[in-house]
Amino acid sequence: MTRRRLSPGLALLLTTLLGSVQACSGLPRIVIVHDPLTPQEHVTLGEAYQVQGERKMAAREFEAALRQQMEYVPALIGMGNLSFERGALEEAEIFYRRALGTAPGHSGASNNLAMVYLARGDRLDEAERMARNALERGGPLRPYALETLARIYVRQGRYREAQAALEWAEAMVPAEDTRFHQGLSRSRRELAAVYTPDE
Repeated sequence: MTRRRLSPGLALLLTTLLGSVQACSGLPRIVIVHDPLTPQEHVTLGEAYQVQGERKMAAREFEAALRQQMEYVPALIGMGNLSFERGALEEAEIFYRRALGTAPGHSGASNNLAMVYLARGDRLDEAERMARNALERGGPLRPYALETLARIYVRQGRYREAQAALEWAEAMVPAEDTRFHQGLSRSRRELAAVYTPDE
């Protein structure tokens, strides 16, 4: 079977006619828009929304980061944090576990998963192991890991260790981090309700 070539004039006429039919057809056009933000930029935006209490907007940004990179650890932790804040502890656990599956031993995911266990009051030995792991990895999360350990120790009745962990955390955290200092004060009050140092 032989193929016949269209003359250039006929090809131009057919192209023009088909373009006119499409323009008049009222069919929706598919427009593909490229997301100009990187996963990190989406997470930064999401965290800013989260601080402002705009949880839906924060979730939208974390989800956008995950559409670009399915196992992007900061976005998984962001989604876990949003779940934790609204009390969806099983959902938070799933996100933190996914983050740890991608980045085993990640300090933030380890500490936050320990907080999930602490909030549920179960697996406290595992929670302690995870908080210790976060502490040993060092970095800016060390005071947070210490506070988590202190809260675990209080739950376990290890009050002296809890007090030492809180003192160590307070010595590490910058004075301008008022939010963390408020959390430390709350933890100190919880400890004081069950323990006096001369016991």
